[in-house]
Amino acid sequence: MPDSITITDNRTGESFEVPIVDGGVDSAEWKNNLPGLWFNDPGYTTTSACLSSITEIKGDEGILRYRGYPIEQLAEQSTYLEVAYLLVNGELPDKGQYDQWVHDITHHTYTHENFRRRFVDGFHFNAHPMGMLTSSLAAMSTFYPEAKDIEDPANRMLQITRLIAKLPTLAAASYRFSIGMPYVFPENDLSFPHNFLSMMFKVAEDKYETDPAIVRALDILFILHADHEQNCSTTTARTVGSAHADPYSSVAAAAAALYGPRHGGANEAVLNMLDEIGTYDQVDDFIAGVKRGERRLMGFGHRVYKNFDPRATIIKNAADEVFKVTGSNPRLDIALKLEEAALNDEYFISRKLYPNVDFYSGLIYQSLGFPPEMFTVLFAIPRVSGWLAHWNEMLEHNSRITRPRQLYTGAAERPYVAIGDR
Repeated sequence: MPDSITITDNRTGESFEVPIVDGGVDSAEWKNNLPGLWFNDPGYTTTSACLSSITEIKGDEGILRYRGYPIEQLAEQSTYLEVAYLLVNGELPDKGQYDQWVHDITHHTYTHENFRRRFVDGFHFNAHPMGMLTSSLAAMSTFYPEAKDIEDPANRMLQITRLIAKLPTLAAASYRFSIGMPYVFPENDLSFPHNFLSMMFKVAEDKYETDPAIVRALDILFILHADHEQNCSTTTARTVGSAHADPYSSVAAAAAALYGPRHGGANEAVLNMLDEIGTYDQVDDFIAGVKRGERRLMGFGHRVYKNFDPRATIIKNAADEVFKVTGSNPRLDIALKLEEAALNDEYFISRKLYPNVDFYSGLIYQSLGFPPEMFTVLFAIPRVSGWLAHWNEMLEHNSRITRPRQLYTGAAERPYVAIGDR
């Protein structure tokens, strides 16, 4: 017997059967049998808005896979650019495909000189880097008007390549501008993460050098943040893209969603929490305050993961490698004791409050020299490959324009009253 659900309308006594396919039910059966009756699902917590073959999350089991590949294997053995290729194209590249992909990305890192001089330099001197990045992404559509031809797969791939390549350049330029430092040009002989670090931190040296462990840690962070299924920003990219907007506009909208502190600001909130705790010996008092409802525990628990965040273990190991090079972050001892206390307390265990990816990422970024206002920008650099993979998949599926329904709760019909009689 096929898996299905039988629904009975108690108003009429009529029943209909809805098949269960891929863990979900088709809303068409509901619409056909119960026209005009809508689900009320704020936040879309139980609603699937699309069919996707990109990222699989099994929250109860702590599983995250890109195109079927476990995140643990990709973080250990792959590179961010290889993962970006996988997300966009559906398969891992062979040697020739990978070399061509790296070449294409590397040689699209430069931005148009007029863009840098006339647009980026036009921001206020203390503009937030994420605000600059979001605006810059939207503005880039005016430099590539051919991007509006979204029906051409080859043209879509060209724009995808440009966006993945230019995100680190735009991000670094935004940071340098915000601190009054001159723009640093990309260097084609550096790897993707090393080139970004160079554009961020190079001062007067001929070549920016850094420890390979730092470059690798940043690459791992990029892999872990490359995609995460239908989160707020990815859904925004799909929603704007469903109107057949160009990829720059769709990605700019996604970046604007990421800019919101409820989405992209969690790792900065962890640092603020550690500062609030202050010292190692205050952790127990803080834990007690959390249990009384007086304090907020940041970096634990997740909307999707009800077991543990598989990215958290990976990022903790990356943190260990970074701290061997940079020295221990003063907040690290506090974080380690906080993690140990929470993982051994039934209050947190019963509520499935395990460390998530944000618990250690902020500590790593700070140790690498990134200020907190850059944390969301660092999130956007790799996530653009996920946004674009979903945007491209949506177009390949010929998806309909997004148009949710609503349940109206306002006033009933009433007559207009002239202003003098109100």
